[in-house]
This record gives sequence, C-alpha cells and structure tokens, in this order.
Amino acid sequence: MTIPLPPGFRIDLDPDVRKLADGLWFGGSPARVLRLTAAGQAAWRVLDAGPVTTAATGVLARRLTDAGLAHPVPPAQDGPPGVTIVVPVRDRAELLARCLAGLGSRHPVLVVDDGSADPAAIAAVAAAHGAKLVCRDVNGGPGAARNTGLEQVSTELVAFVDSDCVPPEDWACLLAAHFADPLLAAIAPRVRALAQDTWSGRYTRAAGCLDLGDRPARVAPGTRMSYVPTAMLVARRSALAAVADGGQVFDPRLRVGEDVDLVWRLHAAGFRVRYAPDVQVGHHEPASWRGLLGRRVRYGVSAAPLALRHPKALAPLVLHFWPALTVGALLARRPLLAAVAFGGSVRSTVRLLRANDVPSDGVVRALATAVHQTWLGCGRHGTQFAAPLLVALLVPGGRRRWGRRAAVASLLLGPPLTAWASKRPKLDPIRYTAAAIADDIAYGAGVWAGCLTSRTAAPVRPAFLRRPLRFDPKGKR
Repeated sequence: MTIPLPPGFRIDLDPDVRKLADGLWFGGSPARVLRLTAAGQAAWRVLDAGPVTTAATGVLARRLTDAGLAHPVPPAQDGPPGVTIVVPVRDRAELLARCLAGLGSRHPVLVVDDGSADPAAIAAVAAAHGAKLVCRDVNGGPGAARNTGLEQVSTELVAFVDSDCVPPEDWACLLAAHFADPLLAAIAPRVRALAQDTWSGRYTRAAGCLDLGDRPARVAPGTRMSYVPTAMLVARRSALAAVADGGQVFDPRLRVGEDVDLVWRLHAAGFRVRYAPDVQVGHHEPASWRGLLGRRVRYGVSAAPLALRHPKALAPLVLHFWPALTVGALLARRPLLAAVAFGGSVRSTVRLLRANDVPSDGVVRALATAVHQTWLGCGRHGTQFAAPLLVALLVPGGRRRWGRRAAVASLLLGPPLTAWASKRPKLDPIRYTAAAIADDIAYGAGVWAGCLTSRTAAPVRPAFLRRPLRFDPKGKR
C-alpha cells in the first residue's frame, strides 16, 4: 500500500521530465515512461495548481517523487523545530568555534570530543558557545562519535553537523519542514567548499567531491543521487533506531563511508532520504594538494567495505549494451561497426516504444546523449582504475598508432574538459584537467587499496544492464 504524501505538500516537476503526450511522461531516475489514467490526470491537474488535498493527490505525489519525476515542497512550519544538534570533533578548535558561532543558540548543541590531543581547548570553545560537552577517552572516528552523541538526544529530530561546517541562517527550519512527510528519515543540504584562492582551492570550489549539485533528488542506490554525506544531515531519531545494529546507528567499524552505509540501510528499510540543495552549508577544505588528494584516497578506501555490505548498491560504471558497443567500436576505430551498433540501438528502442504506444520522436538525439554519457563514464572509470595502462597506451609505438593514442587521450581528457566547459570555473582548462585527473587517480588508488585489504574486486567491476528504460504498467496511475 502506498502511503500518500501528506496534505499541504506541493511538488515541482524535475527539469528533465518531458511530456510526450496527454498523460504520458518521460523522466525520473532511473528513467521511465509514466502513463497516467484519467483519474491520475485529474489528480495531476490539482497538484499542478496547488498542494496535496486528497488521498488521490497524495498517492500520485508520492509516486512521482519516489520515481524522481518530481520533488516535494513542504508546507511552512509554525515556529522553530525541536532539533538537537550533535557536533563530533577531534582537535581543530578554531573550526569548531566558527561552526558553533554559525549554529547560534536557538537549538541545543552537543559537542562530542572524540579523543582530542588538546581537550581543554575543545572544552573552552564549547563552554564559550553554551554547548554541552561529552568526551570520549579513545578516538573512534566520526561514526562512533555521532553514536555517543545520539545517546544524549531526546528530541525526535537530530542534526549531525561536522565541526568544519558553517551552516546558513534558518537551515534547521528549512530542512525540518520536510519531516512533515512521515516516511522521511533523513535530509541533507548542499555542501559548498570553503577554500582558499589557490589552484587547489579554486578546483575544489568548482568540483568538490562533497558538493552534489543544485538539483533536488530522492537519495537511493541506482539513482542519480545514490548517497549524501553527513557533513550536515538532519534525521528522524525513530528511523535511526529502526536501522540500528546492536544499538549502533553508525557502524563504528567504518572510519570512512559510514554515512553512505547509513543512507543505504535507511533506504533498504523502506524510508525516504532526500537531498535539498536550496539549503547550502559551507565546508572547510584542505589547503594543499597533499591534503585534498589524501582525503580522496581515504574516501576511495571505503568503497570495498561498502560493496561487501551492499553488493547491489555500488557500481562504479553502469553500461547498457548498445551504447557500450557503439563507444567500444568508436574507440577501436571501427566506424562501420559503430554505425551498425547505433542503428541497432535506434531500431530496438523505436520498436520498444511503439510496442508500448509511446511516441518515438527524439530517439536519435536521446541515444546520442546516451553514447556521449557512456564515453564520459568509460573515461572516468579508466582514469580512476587503470590510469597506468592509459598512460602506457599513449606512448608512441609507430606511425600508424596515432589513432589508438587519440582514442586513449579522449578517455583521459574528455571527461574533465567536458566538465570544465559546462562549469566554466575560475580556473583555466589545463589546470582544471590536470587537477581532475589527479583527483580521479587518487580516489582510484584508495579503491584499489581497499580492494586488496578486503579481497574483493566488486568496487571496480562495471555493471551491465539489459533494460535501459522502465515502463510503468498501463492503467496503474
């Protein structure tokens, strides 16, 4: 049984949604074709003009937001929410002071000192800002510190805020309003880099790994937004308790990736997790390339433990047969085979759409986009996990090898140059490209290190999907 989105919620259609015909939509993540019945179209006309008011409009709103075709807009709250803020910290007292100053005094704040080398400095900062302090004798990592803080929380909502974050004004009200949805377990804002005006700083502001973009999303494995970090995360305490293992919400064995693990466990339990980029929190970034790339290595190490815990949730590259065959033929300099593969993709897709009474306009353009995205994905995958091989293939090997080197260079340079062209950061394309390649190689090195430790190759294996498009059953909506 579908639990409706509650009255008062409005929904905004995702920008990528296309209306193919009356009652026939395309979009979402994963991509699907949605057919609305007459009753569904009537419910949509109500939602298009205003908020959820009936069970029918609530059910449709839920299905649209679950599919990624739309995003919920909660009603305004009356008064400040009841939320307790948990701030895990280890040293860096000056960053903690900046964080607590930004949090203000509207909500109770609990600082968890996770074995700082100078606990007196942490205690002084907490006291100066009126925060309660809990000290751990032994450092256990951010997950363990959050678990310790959670034991002291009595409010239904808890906000985990890292000590190197600077929250905006009214963040709590804006994020807590979403919890009018009874299925929502957690929500995260957009994380923007606070970095110096250096090469590494400008790159981080343009392509920081914690910044997940400006589009709202449902967070779930296999979708456009598969995870959110806990740099700042507001959560429902009863939902956290429902997925706790032995009383531990965050797995203390995970020093990195404990936030992704929690999000995926909440999803598996049937809860909703959302990303709300209209709220933006600043995040302190490493000041040097050594610090920046070292962090990327640490993030990469978490991939193997996560893959073992959630074998169906983590895939570094998802390939569909026809686009993958087209890209492979182009890279092998087999234009005739590439043309045949692309033509086969168009033919099979048109047949699939017509069999489901869906217009086939725009198929060629859509499949060309799929080929382009597959090429970019293969390039990043190769850079992250096979950079030495790509470099070796670039070494001159005879007069007739220029085509091979051009294909390899396209894999190496294509993704960062494409990203640079779309973002137009305050950084020239050469330095941006060099930084992006170093970023990917560092992350890949961490993944390989985790694979060796955990004795698994799952985090580097691409996933192959046979079904590129989903169709909701006729008459279901």
